[in-house]
Amino acid sequence: MGTKAKILVVDDEYSVRESLRDWLMEEGYEVGLASSGEEALKMVKEDFWQVVLLDLKMPGMDGVETLKRIKDLEPETEIIMITAYATIESAVEAMKFGAYDYVIKPFEPEEVELQIKKIISHQELVTENVYLKEELQKEYEFDQIIGQSKPMQRVYELIAQVAPTDSTVLVTGESGTGKELVARAIHANSPRCYGPFVAVSCGALPDTLLESELFGYEKGAFTGADHSKKGRFEMANGGTLFLDEIGDVSPKTQVDLLRVLQQREFRRLGGHKVIETDVRIIAATNRDLIKAIGEKKFREDLYYRLNVISIHLPPLRERKDDIPLLTRHFIKKFAIKLHKDQKTVSPSAMKLLKEYDWPGNVRELENVIERAMVIGKGKSIQPEDLPISCEPEILKKRPRALSEVEKLHIKSVLEENDWNISKCARELQIDRQTLYNKIKKYGLKPKKKKK
Repeated sequence: MGTKAKILVVDDEYSVRESLRDWLMEEGYEVGLASSGEEALKMVKEDFWQVVLLDLKMPGMDGVETLKRIKDLEPETEIIMITAYATIESAVEAMKFGAYDYVIKPFEPEEVELQIKKIISHQELVTENVYLKEELQKEYEFDQIIGQSKPMQRVYELIAQVAPTDSTVLVTGESGTGKELVARAIHANSPRCYGPFVAVSCGALPDTLLESELFGYEKGAFTGADHSKKGRFEMANGGTLFLDEIGDVSPKTQVDLLRVLQQREFRRLGGHKVIETDVRIIAATNRDLIKAIGEKKFREDLYYRLNVISIHLPPLRERKDDIPLLTRHFIKKFAIKLHKDQKTVSPSAMKLLKEYDWPGNVRELENVIERAMVIGKGKSIQPEDLPISCEPEILKKRPRALSEVEKLHIKSVLEENDWNISKCARELQIDRQTLYNKIKKYGLKPKKKKK
């Protein structure tokens, strides 16, 4: 036992009080004594006692009344009633008012000790669970979403407002702005925080595979389905389902999702049984869904089902005041991860970081700082440690249109990696399908090799 548990003995008989005190102190407990209910209440008001051993029959305020008043003052204090055979019915009645249990005089010390140990063990478990919950909340509290700028303050306000509710949330913003972090922060601060958080990247999976991932399948549903499998909706039951890149799902999957959102039930692929689902949906996209609706690529009714509450994450170029704060955060993170000393940032390097347009947003900044922590030789990060210093065409031209910045950046990465799509997608931290879509959007083509 770490900290000594505190036990209060309440009995009008001197011999009972003294013998219990001596025995409990030998067992390592801290003991207090009270000869009446009135004295016990005074001691409960002055200090917290984990367990109270309370005599049922006492002159003045009896045990049941004392029990009620102690529970009003300290609901977490557990009370064991001490009774004689003649008053067992009264002891049982006392349990209806919150007594943990009762012991009958004369009793063996071991009997009381067993009850006390059960109580203390349970209280320690409750305390540990509260601590774990606090740690869980810390892990995905707002301190994981770094930023002090006005746009980010608005994001924090929205998270705080929406988290306690069960409303569906649509998180929008460019790739790399931290949409999943927002989803996790909402989950961690919600009543569903003890339930699962299940994430699925809709854009990374082909249509047929996405359907089985979301809804699961029964054995024999298709070739190779040699066993039944739960889908993400079942896995997330009681918790939160995060649908990333929702703008990339096919029309058929959009219909399926709409049905689940409306009816809160679905069937596995190849199955007939209707499965009810209790999940909170948080969706995210870097696409302009209003534009997609106009182009008949996204269902308007699904959009309004998802967009109950909208949280927009600003791109890093619109909150450059946060760059020093983010940089310090990533330096600290990678110093721990790489087992290195923390570095400072030279004024010239910070100037470069603040001038760059960050088409990859916070994710790109994180990668840049990790690289600088790995290759940097000095105690401070210098411009030559930053890969962005090797892209003068972007820094000099400073194109204002985001699409032009993105086009130049993707073209540069493709050419550097000889158009290896998988490698480029990993470096850009997007899935292959998204990269193909952007190549098509910007009309990018590999250079013809000279014969």
